[in-house]
Formats: sequence, C-alpha cells, structure tokens
Amino acid sequence: MLVGHNNARKTVGVPPLEWDILLTRYARVYSDQRRHDCKLIHSPSEGFGENLFWGQGRHWNATDAVAAWVAEKQWYNYDRNTCPTDKICSHYTQIVWRTTMRVGCAQIICDSGDTFITCEYYPPGNYIGARPY
Repeated sequence: MLVGHNNARKTVGVPPLEWDILLTRYARVYSDQRRHDCKLIHSPSEGFGENLFWGQGRHWNATDAVAAWVAEKQWYNYDRNTCPTDKICSHYTQIVWRTTMRVGCAQIICDSGDTFITCEYYPPGNYIGARPY
C-alpha cells in the first residue's frame, strides 16, 4: 500500500508518506462498520482525508486499490487544477497532496464476499481552489 502511494508521489516530486498505526486503526474500525453493506460511504471524520475502494469478490488487494486511485491522474488537469465534471480525480489528488504526511489503511471482506479498502490521510488534502502539488 505504501509503495504504491509513494511511487505516485515521487512522480510529481512530493515527499513520501509515512505509515501511521493510529490512522490504520481508524481505517480498520470504519471498514468494520461497512462490513454488512460494503457501501462507499465516507466516515464522519473531518480531521482526515479518506479514500474508499470497493471491488466485487475477494481477488482485490492494496495494489489494485492504489492503482485505481492513481489512474485518475489521466483526468486531472494540473494547469487548470480541474477534473472533468463526469470524472473523479479526488482520490488521486489526495494521494499526491503535498502537505499530507501520513497514511493508514485497512482491507476487509464484506459479508457479501466483496472487498472493501479504506485509507486515511493526515493532514487531509483536497482543499477547494488549492493545488495538490
């Protein structure tokens, strides 16, 4: 998980993230709350940035989740600091947000048999009007 995040960050010249056990615990507790429905609903925390991933079945892993989030880079226009209205770029921009320093993630298998992955980031990113790097 950390390697994928830091490879994306290195590509745009921002410092690497450090793994944080407290963020990991928060991600685990929140993921466990989604175990029964596996819905992509964000946690109530306003103190962290958060990326969520859902994949049908058990064959998904951390590499898949980070790759899906980083793939949003194709839609992000740095010069305009925009993303097309019909696309999502905020998972990517959270990963490469310059001032974010720590990350913690958790993965569970929901009751449905599907995969759910949560990553928490501190300090959070994605401030409206601000560039990620």
